[in-house]
Amino acid sequence: MKTAIFTKDPHAIMDYSVDWSDWLNSTDTINSSTWITASGITASSSSVDSSNKITTVRLQGGTANGQYRVTNRITTTAGLQTDRSIYIMVEER
Repeated sequence: MKTAIFTKDPHAIMDYSVDWSDWLNSTDTINSSTWITASGITASSSSVDSSNKITTVRLQGGTANGQYRVTNRITTTAGLQTDRSIYIMVEER
């Protein structure tokens, strides 16, 4: 899975997703998803689309010219657990 880098405005409230379908086998699904954010950026909500194996987080905040790592930790119905991180670059737009 390739690391994703996104750019957002400090005032924007945006959704970001991780597609786990390449990592999960055809019978395993996401049981739980937790988002871990760096200080300065906030996860205001999150969701799991188990049928499509996608997790989504809604992020807000961040300081202009800041870079933030946001990590998604999942546990599957088979008991597997792993993390994937995305990077948010904050720029005034």
